[in-house]
Amino acid sequence: MRITLFLLCCLALPAVAEQPYTPTSDTELVERLPKRLGAEQRRLRDQLGAAPTNLPLALQLAREAIARSRALGDPRELGLAQAALAPWWSQPAPPAPVRLLRATIAQSQHRFDAALADLDALLATPGTSPTIQAQAELNRAALLQLRGRLSEAQAGCQRLADSRGDGALHGRVCLAELASLQGGGDAAAQELARLARQPGAPAGWIALLRAELAHRRGEPTAEALYRSALDLNNDVYTRAAYADWLLERQRWPEVVALLQGQASADALLLRLAIAWQRSGDTARAKPAVAELQARFEAAGLRGDGGHERELARFALDLQGDAKAALAHAEANWAQQREPADALLLARAREAAR
Repeated sequence: MRITLFLLCCLALPAVAEQPYTPTSDTELVERLPKRLGAEQRRLRDQLGAAPTNLPLALQLAREAIARSRALGDPRELGLAQAALAPWWSQPAPPAPVRLLRATIAQSQHRFDAALADLDALLATPGTSPTIQAQAELNRAALLQLRGRLSEAQAGCQRLADSRGDGALHGRVCLAELASLQGGGDAAAQELARLARQPGAPAGWIALLRAELAHRRGEPTAEALYRSALDLNNDVYTRAAYADWLLERQRWPEVVALLQGQASADALLLRLAIAWQRSGDTARAKPAVAELQARFEAAGLRGDGGHERELARFALDLQGDAKAALAHAEANWAQQREPADALLLARAREAAR
């Protein structure tokens, strides 16, 4: 499920050398990070540093960092978000807005149990604002859907749809997506098209859901819907989903055009490498494969989890290692059970005979 404020996606990891490197002094330059913050954002960060318990400012900076992580696929932005929330981060019952953002960060890092615990607590806490309650319900439904617990997700979406607040429309979108995953594709397509015309509709989310539904049903309208979704919500997940549609049709040059300059995110570099390799552009495919290998090894050294889907595709589509692909696909299926995960597991099992 793709939610309107916080989008789950595969995040990038910084490239590293094959062996860990220790700087010889504190003044040695190890990496030059991209300058993403404007003068005003840097001023606000300095202001928060001087007054770290300024909750409204901390929430603003954390939300901005989460939005950048979604758009750029850089996990360091999640670290910035967590740092902004540091005074409340380890509290068992932090303020509700902090708890919602903490759950969002945990969800993005594939720490699903921790995220679900915070979301359950928010929904069970009397006096939580209706806006936070609605977002918590939507995030929880997204997480339950991701885990394959569709009946529980549906109950949450129904509660949201039955509410009188602004979340009711989002609840109906949520129900339509769940219907599309359980045999109700025709009705879901009609409902999503209708909801897209409603005032205040989450246009980017609905466009993506319609594109994914058309993609699963093999309908040619998927391309225009993906382009529309990308215009409305230019993030890593949407770009990767459209790239997958193009890859399935062996439109290698269009994949390259779509992803060129976007390789900071693992999910996008993976698809770019597949397009280069399948089109015979070994001069660019080989370095990309080596880069991905280094990133995955770095993630393993850090103990980062949640990359099994990418590892399975890397082994299957770039290395031709069906045995490794199957192991990763099965590990991924234990945590994530969306259509893409089912398809990947089926492909890996077929390749491994």
